[in-house]
Amino acid sequence: MSQQGTINVAVENIFPLIKKFLYSDHEIFLRELVSNATDATLKLKHLARIGEASVELGDQQIEIKIDKDAKTLSIIDQGIGMTEEEVQKYINEVAFSGAEEFLEKYKDTAKDSGIIGHFGLGFYSAFMVADKVEIITKSYKDEPAVHWTCDGSPNYTIEPADKEQFGTEIILHIAEDETEFLEESRVRELLTKYNKFMPVPIKFGTKTETLEKPEDAKEEDPAPTQEVDNIINNPDPAWTKQPADLEDEDYKKFYRELYPMQFEEPLFHIHLNVDYPFNLTGILYFPKMTQDLNVQKDRIQLYQNQVFVTDNVEGIVPEFLTMLRGVIDSPDIPLNVSRSYLQADGAVKKISSYITRKVADKLKSLFNEDREAFANKWDDIKIVIEYGMLSEEKFFEKADKFALYPTVSGDYLLWDELIEKIKPAQTDKDDKTVILYASNKDAQHAYIDAAQKKGYEVLLLDSPIVSHLMQKLETSKEKISFVRVDADHVDNLIKKDEEQLSKLTDEEKEELQKTVTETLEDSNYTVQVEPMSSDAAPFIITQPEFMRRMKEMQATGGGGMMMGQMPDMYNLVVNGNHELVQQIFNEKDAEKQKALIHQAVDLAKLSQGLLKGEKLTAFVNRSYEMIK
Repeated sequence: MSQQGTINVAVENIFPLIKKFLYSDHEIFLRELVSNATDATLKLKHLARIGEASVELGDQQIEIKIDKDAKTLSIIDQGIGMTEEEVQKYINEVAFSGAEEFLEKYKDTAKDSGIIGHFGLGFYSAFMVADKVEIITKSYKDEPAVHWTCDGSPNYTIEPADKEQFGTEIILHIAEDETEFLEESRVRELLTKYNKFMPVPIKFGTKTETLEKPEDAKEEDPAPTQEVDNIINNPDPAWTKQPADLEDEDYKKFYRELYPMQFEEPLFHIHLNVDYPFNLTGILYFPKMTQDLNVQKDRIQLYQNQVFVTDNVEGIVPEFLTMLRGVIDSPDIPLNVSRSYLQADGAVKKISSYITRKVADKLKSLFNEDREAFANKWDDIKIVIEYGMLSEEKFFEKADKFALYPTVSGDYLLWDELIEKIKPAQTDKDDKTVILYASNKDAQHAYIDAAQKKGYEVLLLDSPIVSHLMQKLETSKEKISFVRVDADHVDNLIKKDEEQLSKLTDEEKEELQKTVTETLEDSNYTVQVEPMSSDAAPFIITQPEFMRRMKEMQATGGGGMMMGQMPDMYNLVVNGNHELVQQIFNEKDAEKQKALIHQAVDLAKLSQGLLKGEKLTAFVNRSYEMIK
């Protein structure tokens, strides 16, 4: 018997509906409807398991069908189905969640049934793309089938239906301006995006499968084929399994499934699995990193009970780990995630802390298991670890057990090993431990060579955030100072290392300083004459450590606002004890003296890549003249 009625949309219930869908992409309707079909399937499976549903389940699956002529898109499941009373309750009473009621009723036995919990409002997302929706459903309780129809207004009809098999078919009559959802490629794209790992097989069309030839077949006979269901999802992805049940190859295979266009293998993986105080599973992969902090982001996929939510995981995953790849799945995160929700939710903050701790523990374990292999991967993963040390205090505290500090000689040292190795040789006159480093092994070769000749250890720190990291270490560790090998602070070590007797008097040093300054006519260079060992270079260019570091920090976020507008400043250190400097000082021919100063200083600039354009041309021409 046919019925008519009006859907009961209470005023207090309309707001969640608006909030849920008003700003959503229309495409999420398919995610919601397939999620509902999955719920219905898992509910029936659970009831059958506990003996409350006496039905033959068979191979349950969800089928998606397109009928271009009829302009319909159908979602068909073999799940729990609905009686007429349940249709009235769950469909016509908007904002009532059937899955939530089901979970409450069976909370003791349904814990692991995987029911998503979004039946109810999610169904009405269908009206974002359809101007008419039909439901044909039959309950597993063997009650009459029901046919429900609604044209998008509050008016609906319910009448008996001819359906023998339990389950539900939802038929969307696609609106004229939403016909993209009748295209097979578009629907396949959405199913792959949102439902690739749903826990129930999803059939979309058929595919041709090649069979073996019969034994009596001739060689020229084509192999027989048959049409089989095209299942487009993997209902049992790696992250839903226990780590003990997976081999390294299983993790690599899953990585290729997640990123089919990524040809490089991941360096290693971290399997996440926690059920208290929140539920979370997942697999994170460390790919080979570039020096770019931005290009790698948004590659981790967030799921809720195997339903794709987003690949913008900021707020759930600590920011320094957003450069990783993989999957995180948690039922504690809603399908419709908002930035404000994530910032306010306590469970999300706990998830972020857990992931940080788990990653730190895994890195420590990898280091302990095979230090050499870990060191070989260091250059590919250091940007993530250094970023984590800067941004997460708990990660910074744990990092002493696995963060490495490479030297220009190819050693990879832990922090305690580094300090032990350079003390007391590399302490300045203020008893601070001076950690020398180079940022470019080739460009700073002359300075590295000079430091190594003195027996100093030199680190190779060349990541884009190293200035920030050094600032963090200097404020967190006691009495240490990072100094680049070409920086002015190196003088403190030199002066402490060897108290050189000067071959020039104070008056002569002042005279030489004035002569060099006037010859250079370059306000970017501050000239100072120092008594250094005779085998040190005659002219050495250094940069003020503070000024250079502030400019570097500003370039990657931080530092003073005005630093980028200031010119680069350099110190020109003149070795007063060098034979060439002595010759320049004693030269009576003013023009020849100037030419020697220009030539010597230009050689120092050339070694640092500071000689360019017109000045480089002048240097080359002057060199030819001197050779002649």
